[in-house]
Amino acid sequence: MRRFGSAFCVVSALVVGTTAAPMRAAVTYPLVLTLDATLTSGVTTITTKVKISVQRAMTDAARKRVSDALQHGGYSNFVNTLRPVAAVGSIETQTTIVDIRYTREEAEGAGTRLILVADQPIYFAKSNTANPGKPATGFDLTVVDLHFDGKGGVTGQMAGAARVRPAPDGTVLLDKYAEELVQLKGTVK
Repeated sequence: MRRFGSAFCVVSALVVGTTAAPMRAAVTYPLVLTLDATLTSGVTTITTKVKISVQRAMTDAARKRVSDALQHGGYSNFVNTLRPVAAVGSIETQTTIVDIRYTREEAEGAGTRLILVADQPIYFAKSNTANPGKPATGFDLTVVDLHFDGKGGVTGQMAGAARVRPAPDGTVLLDKYAEELVQLKGTVK
């Protein structure tokens, strides 16, 4: 009986320890989404498709390494630490593909939130007047924030040229972006 009680305490501690950390929620991998993407700037609206493919979530060790780099070394250190991390998927437009190297999944009410970061910017709707077609300096990432409603719907936003900053809990947050946010909408099939 004593062994059962000790084993129960260990299992309880593991469950409590597991639920205290951010939980992996309802995203099933591999995940392939083709989403409607809408960019509105002034009176102009552009609509296209964005394909997001995620083969797997990044490892907890890799996420901790890049999050610590951001928390303790700033944005440049985050980018330099992120680039050698193994790609776990891609974000694709009609003209560009970038590799996803950061994922973070968390429960959100009845659904799930999935943050994706690619180590390159994906597009530039506005040109850099000094170097047309070239990226704005310092906006080195693509950041996608997806919300799965638990009923098959997906909405979100994409910053095609972005910077990130650390959240108080050590996670990654969108900081600034060079262009308008792209609105994403679709379904999980």
